[in-house]
Amino acid sequence: MLAKNSKKEEHFLNELSKAIKEIDTKNIQSKEVLELVIQSFASHTDRIWYKHLKIINITKDSKEWWNENC
Repeated sequence: MLAKNSKKEEHFLNELSKAIKEIDTKNIQSKEVLELVIQSFASHTDRIWYKHLKIINITKDSKEWWNENC
């Protein structure tokens, strides 16, 4: 979870923007090359996401937050 307007969200978006800017689209002349570029971008996005992700562990003692009002 990345809190909206937080420093972590800002860092995540900055890193993601940098990854997008670094995509080399000049030599995409086939479907296969395009798929490689997309896969590379997806891998970078996953790496950046997991770097900034706060893992929340739900245990039997966790407070229930999901209710009928959600």
